[in-house]
Amino acid sequence: MSEILFDLDIYKRLFEGLKVTLFISFVSIFFSIIGGLILGVFMSLGNKIIFYILKIMLEIVRFMPIIVWLFLIYFGMSSWLSLDAITASIIVFVIWGVFEMMDLVRGALLSIPKHQFESSNALALSKYQMYRFIILPLAARRLLPSVINLLSRMIKTTSVAYLIGVVDVLAIGNQLKEVTLLTSNFAPLYIYTIIFFIYFIICYPLSKISKILEQRWS
Repeated sequence: MSEILFDLDIYKRLFEGLKVTLFISFVSIFFSIIGGLILGVFMSLGNKIIFYILKIMLEIVRFMPIIVWLFLIYFGMSSWLSLDAITASIIVFVIWGVFEMMDLVRGALLSIPKHQFESSNALALSKYQMYRFIILPLAARRLLPSVINLLSRMIKTTSVAYLIGVVDVLAIGNQLKEVTLLTSNFAPLYIYTIIFFIYFIICYPLSKISKILEQRWS
C-alpha cells in the first residue's frame, strides 16, 4: 500500500480545494433553486410570449457545453467584466442550474391534476396562496428525484472549473499528481481514487435524503 494514502499533507491540500468546490456548488445550488422556482412558475402560467422566451433561453443554455460557457464568461467577456475565476464559475453554474430547474418545476406543475387548481379557486384562494399552500407542496414531491439528480450533476460538473484557473479539489489533485509522480508510478491512481471517494461522500447524502423524504411523504 502506498504511503501516499496515509500522507496527511495530501488530505490537507485536497481539503483546501474541497472548500472551493463546495463554495461554488452550494452558492450555485442556492440561487438555482430560487431562480428555477420563480421562472418555472412563470413558464407554467400559460402566457405564450413568456413561455417561448424562456423556452428559447433554456435551449440555448442546455445545448451549449458548460466548458464553452466558462470560456465565454471568463475569457470572452474579460474586456468588459473583470471577474475572478470563482465568480465566473458561479455565474455559469447559476445560469445552467436556474434554467434546468425551471424546466423541472414547469413539468411538475403541469403534472398537477386540474381539479387541484379548481379546488383552490373554489376556496377563493389568491394566486399566491394557491401556489404557496397547495400547488408547490404537491409539485415538490414530484420534483424531488429529478432535483436531487440535478444537484448531484451540478456538484460533479463544478470540476471543470479548474480549466479557467479555479483551484478546486481536482486542480489540487492534478498538482499533487505531478509532485508525487516522482516518487511513485501509481501516484495518479491513488490521488484520483481519493478524489473519487471525496465526490462520493459529497453526493451520497443527497441520495439518502431524497429516499428519506420520499418515504416520509409517501
